Amino acid sequence: MAERKPISSWLTDMDGVLIHEGTPIPGADAFIKRLRDSGLPFLVLTNNSIYTARDLHARLKRMGLDVPVENIWTSALATAQFLDDQRPGGTAYVIGEAGLTTALHDIGYVLTDHDPDYVVLGETRTYSFEALTKAIRLINAGARFICTNPDETGPSAEGPLPATGSVAALITKATGKDPYFAGKPNPLMMRTGLNAIGAHSETSAMIGDRMDTDVLAGLEAGMQTFLVLTGLTAVADIDRYPYGPSHVVESIADLVDLIDLPDQVDQGKQALQADPR
Repeated sequence: MAERKPISSWLTDMDGVLIHEGTPIPGADAFIKRLRDSGLPFLVLTNNSIYTARDLHARLKRMGLDVPVENIWTSALATAQFLDDQRPGGTAYVIGEAGLTTALHDIGYVLTDHDPDYVVLGETRTYSFEALTKAIRLINAGARFICTNPDETGPSAEGPLPATGSVAALITKATGKDPYFAGKPNPLMMRTGLNAIGAHSETSAMIGDRMDTDVLAGLEAGMQTFLVLTGLTAVADIDRYPYGPSHVVESIADLVDLIDLPDQVDQGKQALQADPR
């Protein structure tokens, strides 16, 4: 594994890293507390577009994880940022829930099924055949196809559920049009998140449990990557990929002591000034 470089900002996935099926993973509370005590910029990232950042703040707080709203970055927010950059004040037909519709309303988008600029597909608990049919017809009529994230399945207590990527594949099959995915592993989500907290990729780290989204996104954004083994990826899976994480750890608990507190940062600066080599 690569040598660990100094880290001045942290990005971490949520599901499989901090929580699992509504329960905090051991060490997650200590990790978040240490981050907040350090004063270092940080973000909790999720490809889940169902909830608003405020919703997620409340859900995490109920689990004992106090993450400020401004430190949560979702694929819905990344999608909204992308659309605002591409076509400010545009129109969209949306399949998704409050996390996505709120993000689009906040950038001034009009949600409509009449000749929209975009069809935007996000995650929802119930995909309606009628809504998918409408999306297919609008794309065939010229609407651009945007998707919040490519995850093909999501976790549940009963087992995997079909997720946004699987539904996007259905629409692609019917239209012949591939979507643009704004969420992980698109480095766009990482860059917009880093910009939101004023951080730089060269001195940032990404923590995740998935090789195909978290690690790949961090790698392509030029960040150090930490793979935790509390989610979807096992050690035996790593060699299946043509790329690897910078570091592999058992869980988020192993990373708490890597977060420098203010006095440690000051000591490091003093050491560099005393010995500038």
